[in-house]
Amino acid sequence: MAEVDYAALKKGGFMRQIQKGKFSMRLKVVGGQLKAEQLQRIGEVARKYGRGYVHLTSRQGVEVPFISVEDIEAVKKELAGAGVSVGVCGPRVRTVTACQGSAVCPSAAIETTSLAEELDGRYFGKELPHKFKIGITGCKNNCLKAEENDLGVKGGVFPEWKEVNCTWCGLCEAVCPPQVVKADKGNKTLAFEESGCVYCGKCVKSCPSGAWEGKGGYILSFGGMFGNEIKEGLHLLPIVFDRDAVFKAADAAIQFYRTHGKAGERMGKTIARVGAAVLKENLEEALK
Repeated sequence: MAEVDYAALKKGGFMRQIQKGKFSMRLKVVGGQLKAEQLQRIGEVARKYGRGYVHLTSRQGVEVPFISVEDIEAVKKELAGAGVSVGVCGPRVRTVTACQGSAVCPSAAIETTSLAEELDGRYFGKELPHKFKIGITGCKNNCLKAEENDLGVKGGVFPEWKEVNCTWCGLCEAVCPPQVVKADKGNKTLAFEESGCVYCGKCVKSCPSGAWEGKGGYILSFGGMFGNEIKEGLHLLPIVFDRDAVFKAADAAIQFYRTHGKAGERMGKTIARVGAAVLKENLEEALK
């Protein structure tokens, strides 16, 4: 039997198990979505080549355990027939995760599915100093925990107050989580501390008179990780509204990591070592 190249198999999404000659196969699931026929084929493969079950990972992935080394090529061929491909492991860009976004969720401020697909198409599998994770969440409820990723994208709503429509009911003040809205019904004045706004959009959604209007945008974070060490991603840019700005910022962040990162060093550690100011300058230059 030919010698097994375990490093190449891991790079291609096949992770060694404690059982000799067996691998857990990680599949590529972009934005957490699979078609019904793809699920059916995965189930067939799990029954035929595994032990009849799959494992759902914490990052919306699907893994099929107990794949024998001699069956790997046959498994990949059968999955490809249903448009299912194998994921990646190791020091490279992983599959992009995403919530269902504005196409389904009433809380979402941004569309997430096609954004995940486009980000995945641009960056998936690219070699970097260490693993690189991208996560997209549609709103401030943060179901996908954007700040845990090397690059996090979160939907936000930038609010704007129209005095002419205001009835001074005070509901916006009551629902504001950071309490940066203060409505004075007696004097008919309203104070809005924009610097403290978290862009949740609750003032916009709750306003009965349309005095608050909102514009959906993208809140980006950089350098998050959640593993042996936990680090929250940094917000180095104001909310951006242009979708192309997300890609420009992603390009700049990945280039920063490729230039300054050391082998085996997560992006968060690279930022801490090199300085967040350097990355911030690169991002701002990219968005000019």
